[in-house]
Amino acid sequence: MQREAVISQAIRSVGYRAGTLEIEFVHGDVYRYLGVPQLVYLQFMRAESKGAFFNERIRDCFEVRGPV
Repeated sequence: MQREAVISQAIRSVGYRAGTLEIEFVHGDVYRYLGVPQLVYLQFMRAESKGAFFNERIRDCFEVRGPV
């Protein structure tokens, strides 16, 4: 999956396709979150703090695979 670099202290890049959100963290691990609605992805990409949004709206809210 192609990922886009983001400005964040915790997250290096983000990709999204067909409900799968792929996040590369600054430490190098990549995780895939399954069943993520497109609206959540769009809100995540617009969030001022990607790390805070991740902690509140993604982590522990969706099935996860990784590190991949």
